[in-house]
Amino acid sequence: MNTEILIIEDDPVIRKELQTVLEGNKYHTSVIEDFSDVTEQVRKINPHLILLDIKLPQENGFTICSGIRSFSQAPIIFVTSCNTDMDELNSIMLGGDAFITKPYHTAILLAKIASLLKRAYPDTQSRHLTYQGVSLSLETGTIETEGKQTELTKNELKIMYYLFEHAGTICTRADLIEYLWDNQLYVDDNALSVNIGRIREKLSKIGVKDFIKTKHRQGYTL
Repeated sequence: MNTEILIIEDDPVIRKELQTVLEGNKYHTSVIEDFSDVTEQVRKINPHLILLDIKLPQENGFTICSGIRSFSQAPIIFVTSCNTDMDELNSIMLGGDAFITKPYHTAILLAKIASLLKRAYPDTQSRHLTYQGVSLSLETGTIETEGKQTELTKNELKIMYYLFEHAGTICTRADLIEYLWDNQLYVDDNALSVNIGRIREKLSKIGVKDFIKTKHRQGYTL
């Protein structure tokens, strides 16, 4: 795929430097230069991955990240001079996927980008999974059947991807939680139950009943 990476950085020197590095590695890039309504610009550009600074002229990066997560599951890497543990914790809690401090190491940044893109878009051939008439789109973060569609959050999308990939077999709660943690989604047993409940509600609204089955003391299966 033609991977589009969006750079949200107010320092023009660093912004240009990032563009040069990314384009030299065959990525397409877009940049934000007007910081009056960043979230809406992200919605229009619809990138595959976002590089985001924290200290920006108007809204800070944390606020922007939270806004982006209301409509997009694209990986977000914070590239910032802010380097406290609290900054890193906030980036994770608000939906960021990685935290890299300036001055960044180019090879590490490129490796992290490649890793996150591989996780977010596992295989261009399998970005649309179907089971028993229900389709899951990894690209748009939606699930649909018979023309009716509903959007999933980042956690919900990863849970459904795992269940689709193991359709017909029992997925233990421990396996699901471990998979989510491996993808930097820090979910505990209770949060998993909440997410499964929300997915079932969304499926019910598009007419899909009993798609996710609970196996007592074992886990879940499609």
